[in-house]
Amino acid sequence: MRHLLSPLDMSVEELDSLFDLANDIEKNPDKYKDACRNKKIATLFYEPSTRTRLSFEAAMINLGGQVLGFSEAASSSAAKGESLADTIKVVSCYADICAMRHPKEGSALVAANNANIPVINAGDGGHQHPTQTLTDLLTIRSLKGKLGGFTIGLCGDLKFGRTVHSLINALLRYDDIKFVLISPEELKVPDYIRDAIEEAGCEYEEVTNLDDVMGDLDILYMTRVQRERFFNEEDYIRLKDSFILTKDKMKEAREDMLVLHPLPRVNEISVKVDKDPRAVYFKQAQYGVYVRMALILKLMEVEV
Repeated sequence: MRHLLSPLDMSVEELDSLFDLANDIEKNPDKYKDACRNKKIATLFYEPSTRTRLSFEAAMINLGGQVLGFSEAASSSAAKGESLADTIKVVSCYADICAMRHPKEGSALVAANNANIPVINAGDGGHQHPTQTLTDLLTIRSLKGKLGGFTIGLCGDLKFGRTVHSLINALLRYDDIKFVLISPEELKVPDYIRDAIEEAGCEYEEVTNLDDVMGDLDILYMTRVQRERFFNEEDYIRLKDSFILTKDKMKEAREDMLVLHPLPRVNEISVKVDKDPRAVYFKQAQYGVYVRMALILKLMEVEV
């Protein structure tokens, strides 16, 4: 039995196989519509989520399976004081695979250590968000034709953004990637991420102005300034509008640059950018369903 707690749990070769499967699912959905008939996924979401939870549920339904679970801690026995370990042991009796989001870092490991079914980490605090990273990698590979050989700008909240941390760590395994880290001083990447980039020998620069680097980027990965990660409301209000992508800024970008965003968007990307063919964040959300379908099949060892 295998779990997915981190994007690094899968080798580059295993990721290639996963993405090949996801692309085949995209092209031949009918081939997989009964692959998980009579199988169930438990979605245990102790934190609010729209895209991640619904994409897991859509993925299992598309495979012919069923869904059970909860969308907030208050509607689970956690509200009565039940431990996570006990919850996952019980859920293992009801479902064949589990996707869990939890506000505490390390919670996914606790669940995996107590489960009798595969556990997929759907986000644990500010730590990891591996299936978003798989979505990002699949989007880049599908639309750019490869992983590697590009300059990627990561913009916004680089301090607390778990999607940014996971994506950087995953991309460090690929060749010829330059990182441009675009953020306010207060929201720069943590030292351990910077250290990992340096140890991997990757080129990077840190800037505080998006305009200065727009023309240098092959990919721009936008993120929101996350209110829930701030301890001080005044700091959030002061920084939340620091970086907003507009149609005017897009005029400075390359014709083949891609704009990604893990969503939800607040106001960091103008809605007027949505019609730009380089804005692929809604297509990215669709790729999230394909890659989660592929992951469910891989972890459950379902052959089609």
